[in-house]
Amino acid sequence: MTVQIYDTTLRDGAQQEGMNLSVADKLAIAALLDELGVGYIEGGWPGAVPKDTEFFARAAKELSFEHARLAAFGSTCRAGADPATDPQVQALVDSEASVVTIVAKSDIRHVERALRTDGAENLRMISDTVRHLVGSGREVIVDAEHFFDGYVYDPAYALSCVQAAFEAGAATAVLCDTNGGMLPAQVSAIVSAVRAETAGRLGIHAHNDSGCAVANTLAAVAAGAEHIQGTINGYGERTGNADLISCVANLELKLGAAALPGMAETTRIAHAVSDITNIPPHPRQPYVGSSAFAHKAGLHASAIRVDPDLYQHIDPVAVGNDMRMLVSEMAGRASIELKGRELGFDLTGQADLLAAVTERVKDAEAAGYTYDAADASFELLLREEIAATGGPDAPRYFEVESWRAFVEHRAASPSNGERAMDDAEATVKLRTGQGRVVTTGEGNGPVNALDQALRIALVGTYPEIEDFALTDYKVRILDTQQGTDATVRALVTTTDGANTWSTVGVGTNVIEASWEAIADAITWGLLHHGVEPR
Repeated sequence: MTVQIYDTTLRDGAQQEGMNLSVADKLAIAALLDELGVGYIEGGWPGAVPKDTEFFARAAKELSFEHARLAAFGSTCRAGADPATDPQVQALVDSEASVVTIVAKSDIRHVERALRTDGAENLRMISDTVRHLVGSGREVIVDAEHFFDGYVYDPAYALSCVQAAFEAGAATAVLCDTNGGMLPAQVSAIVSAVRAETAGRLGIHAHNDSGCAVANTLAAVAAGAEHIQGTINGYGERTGNADLISCVANLELKLGAAALPGMAETTRIAHAVSDITNIPPHPRQPYVGSSAFAHKAGLHASAIRVDPDLYQHIDPVAVGNDMRMLVSEMAGRASIELKGRELGFDLTGQADLLAAVTERVKDAEAAGYTYDAADASFELLLREEIAATGGPDAPRYFEVESWRAFVEHRAASPSNGERAMDDAEATVKLRTGQGRVVTTGEGNGPVNALDQALRIALVGTYPEIEDFALTDYKVRILDTQQGTDATVRALVTTTDGANTWSTVGVGTNVIEASWEAIADAITWGLLHHGVEPR
């Protein structure tokens, strides 16, 4: 079974609330989609959107696809108009795209109320526009908008729109669940009914308003559709479109369909697109999310140690992802052993060490720590326990004597024209192999000031930390019933430009918790840069 893969991220996906893609963004995403192996990339609506007109002009000069063909999106000619003289239709031809996708009304209610015309004229608009575009040498795809709702209301008219498209020369008629309200059984029944009436290639375009976009896409393929449309990461208006990644992974890995040649690069490309859109990857996204193959329960770990496939529906390598073991209060010795292996430590047969680490993790999590999101802190804990049981010493890059941080607030003085100001300052006293250091740092708040003071204190001994940058910082109050006297947890994410690591700290106040997480981040970073204590 071969299914055509049509991506509409650059148009339909870009309609997502908060997403604003530049032309350069769209060119970069298009190149990634081609690398993935997508067959069709819908670039936008030339003529109607100036940015999309520019995209097609630049794409013709700047993009060279190995797998994909670029599709220009537009609509049928207007009621009473000739497509040969319709400026919007001509803009599709002028885009130089070899494929043109036109949206056509297929729900008689939309024809009469939105287009303000009758059913016969709408059929004429579809037929004439398709013939004109086919005559200009384009492959034409017709998106039958609101098809499923229209079919439920008036099956004969909805079907006549599809038949008109095929009779005029359309290569594919795509049945659209524009409102996203269909369920898989409905989609299956309707696609089967349409399949029985035409031999033309049918497609499916599903939205996710009922949470069934991926399931509806698969149901349509099972009923005879040979062309699917969706967006990378499920981007789109309202609740989004069918996630093309989940659709294709299910088709290829579960149903044996020939889909994407770049399947093994799926996770990398999905995350690269997320970087361009500036929308963080969803950790629980099927197949490519960071939690898609993450295991936390001790029972899972015991089985995975015997055979990873016992608790995984596929080998994560197939989509470029990886299995992760999460260490938490649910962890048993098997979880610790597998996590250690993931981090490069062979703990096989070390029962005492495994027991000690397991108990320490459970005690720490009872106190508020969490290691399932802080692998770097867990590795430092593991190294300490290995050293305590006679293994290699855990490296210690600095010994802290003390630290302090304070904020001075100066009230506004309108009479002198002075605004209210906050000054944050921190002092750190520590020792390295090169002696005692006392430094003061200033920052945007006490935590930033502490971070600056620690860096100033260490950079002379360890210049490598100049490459370390804090990229994310989260604080959570753990026992909210205590109010301002509550225990606080801080999670810090750090990068050196190539790698990213996360650390955790817990304390009676946000500054204490943050200090621990920041100090761990510096230690782990130096360790993994191969730096010896100086």
